[in-house]
Parts: sequence; C-alpha cells; structure tokens
Amino acid sequence: MAGPPASLSARDVGSFAYLTVKDRSPQILTKAIDTLHRHKSEFFEKHGEKGLEAEKKAISLLSKLRNELQTDKPIVPLVEKFVDTDIWNQYLEYQQSLLNESDGKPRWFLSPWLFVECYMYRRIHEAIIQSPPIDDFDIFKELKDQNFFESQESVIALCTHLQELRKTIEDLDENQLKNEFFKILQISLWGNKCDLSLSGGEHISQKTNIMNSLEDLKPFILVNDMDRLWSLLSNYKKTRQKESVTRVDIVLDNSGFELITDLVLAEFLLSSQLATEIHFYGKTIPWFVSDTTLHDFNWIIKQLKHSNNKWVSQCGVDWEDHIKTGRWVYLDHIFWTLPHDFSTMSQVAPDLHAALQKAHLIFFKGDLNYRKLTGDRRWEFTVPFREALSGFHPAPLCSIRTLKAEVQVGLQPGQGEQLTASEPNWLTTGKYGVFQFDGPL
Repeated sequence: MAGPPASLSARDVGSFAYLTVKDRSPQILTKAIDTLHRHKSEFFEKHGEKGLEAEKKAISLLSKLRNELQTDKPIVPLVEKFVDTDIWNQYLEYQQSLLNESDGKPRWFLSPWLFVECYMYRRIHEAIIQSPPIDDFDIFKELKDQNFFESQESVIALCTHLQELRKTIEDLDENQLKNEFFKILQISLWGNKCDLSLSGGEHISQKTNIMNSLEDLKPFILVNDMDRLWSLLSNYKKTRQKESVTRVDIVLDNSGFELITDLVLAEFLLSSQLATEIHFYGKTIPWFVSDTTLHDFNWIIKQLKHSNNKWVSQCGVDWEDHIKTGRWVYLDHIFWTLPHDFSTMSQVAPDLHAALQKAHLIFFKGDLNYRKLTGDRRWEFTVPFREALSGFHPAPLCSIRTLKAEVQVGLQPGQGEQLTASEPNWLTTGKYGVFQFDGPL
C-alpha cells in the first residue's frame, strides 16, 4: 500500500508554504522586533538597566533568527532548557533522518512547512525566555488585545443575541433549537477568519455583525456536517441519565473575537443541555501570533465582565461562574505547541490522548489544527477525512475551519478542481469553510 503523500513545503516555489516562509514569516519577526523596541521604556521602568539589556538581547536573538530564515540556514537545536526542549531536539533529529545525504541538514526552504513554521514560533519564545527579566513578556499580546477592542460592535451583537436566546431556549421546539445550534456553529466558523498569523500580524478584526451575513456565507461552506453534529449531541441529550455527563472539548485557535464566538458556542451547548461540561484547550506559550493562552482566556472574560453593556457584562459574569463551578474547564498541554501532527499524540502525549478519549465530541478550531489533523500533506481533495487522520480518533471529532493553507480533503469529485479553475487562491484566503466530522468508529 502506498504511503501518505509528501508534506507541504517551501521547496515548492510559488506555493503558499513558500510565500509564507519567504514573506510572511520575516514580516512577523520584524513586527516582533518592533514590539520589543516600542516597550523599551516600559522594560526600563519595571527593571531598570537590566530591562534594557534584556530588550537588546531579545532583539539580537530575533534578528539572528530572521537572518537564518531569510538565508535558508540549517535549522539548529534549541539551547535554552524548557519543558519541551528535548522533545523538539529529538524531532529535529527525526527530520534529519528523513533527508537524503545530498539534502544536507533540515532547512527553512527544504523541510516540511508545518515543522519550520512551528519551529519559528518556538524560537521566538526561546529568544524571550533567554532574556530575563522580560522572560514572561507576550510579544503578541498587543495585537490580540487590539483585535478584541476593534471587534466591539460584533461582540455586543453576539452577546445580546445569546442572552436573548437564553431567555426563550426552554420554549424552543426541537427544530427551532437545531436551527439556533446551526447559527451559533456558523458564527464560530466565520469567527475563525480573524487570524493574525495569516495577515503577517496586520490588524484583522470583526467590524461587522456576522449574524446578518450567515445566509450569504452558506454557499462558501464546502463540507457541511452540521446535521451529523446535531444528531450526535441531541441523541446524547435524549438518552442521558440524570447525573451523567456529556462533555464537549473545544481545541481553541485564535484569541480576540474568535475566542468569544467559541465561548458563545460553549454557553449555547450548556443552555440547550446538548452538553453538561466543556473543556477548552489552549496554548502554553504565545503561538502563531493570535492563538489563545490561559492569560488571553482569563483576560477576555474579565474584559466582558467589566463591559458597560449589560448583555456583554452578563456573559462575563456567567462565564466566570462556569469556571468556578467546573462546568467550564480550561486546560493546556505542551503537545499543542510541538511540531508533531496529531496521529503521533498517543505516543508523544499519551496523557493528553487519554484525556481526549473521555470527551463525547471534540471540536478542533482553525487552520493549524486542521493541518495537524491531516499531517499537512499534499492529499488529493477527494481523500476521505478519516484516511487523512491517519488513525487519530480519540473520540468523535469535528474540524471547524476557514481555509488558509493548501490542504483540504473530503471534497466531492471535481469540487476542488472547479474551485481552482474559478479562484486559484481558494485554499488560502479564509473565504471558504468546513464543518468536517469524523464520527464513532
């Protein structure tokens, strides 16, 4: 039997991976350096001369990283001792073992894109932790916060819709509830457009009320398994015993507006009794510019709670309460910021795999999770989703993703080719989305 197809890589000149490594990645590093420059006086106020020395050191390390990337130098091992350093360096050795002698060492424009892109963000983190006393500085925090503040109108509209829905939710018949579930799912899908790594760290926010656009956006959903999600969760609800739990896990993507759409989805699942407990998974370190960390998660809920809009504030109060009572649980794990695809999870992070097996359904938000689910390979468009998962199946799972990378499986024959003919960049603009489900075995 033939093995899986080749990994996406910047060695394919002109590909999205190539353009990311060539243009977007150096742009992100330049913005990171600028951010450190702009915080110079803050570092001095907090830490005196030591703060200034640390800022210089971090800038020097990031400038060196940018140079290595732009001149296609070999990928070097991590040096600063951290919880995941050994796993990373073992993975680098594994990448070396895959190369022919003529290839030399793993390099930016040669090795798999998923690996080198994750490695860049891990090296950004290394530059910061090598520069005490500013070693807890989140270089992307400003951008994430700005995304939230610029999306205020949409946040208010969404929280208002949710609070009004909660008043009547018990009176809805099954069909009405299903339609509301589909609406909330679509809001979570299109919230995924707000990805700052795609824009090279340029401002992207949700300035228009997304709910008014749902009907217009429906034709852009290429795989739509929402009915299967409804069927699974409503069946759990009907057959659940009084004290038993239905747990839905959400593997988060971006902070800011997208995170709020995910929290709204989580609230809807509890209010509708489609679930009784939600586990959220975020990142342990700043990642891919806008990914959610524990600090971002808590910060957003605090911002909502202190809003002067009563419905927004109510959401913040309710959600803080869910955390206190354990109906919502936030977790993180170093596996989410490793370069490994998810088919290796049972070997690399058996504790995380075992935890996910206890979920009744797992939502994987966003593009990076999709790339890791499918191994970020050059699959044919019609390859079944289950085949591309390469044995990863801890529980029923669903990818909720707008397309921002050149990998997509599970399409109908001819669907991908038709899109390519009419829109050559359809895979990478975030215009199209999927609800792609892999159900019980």
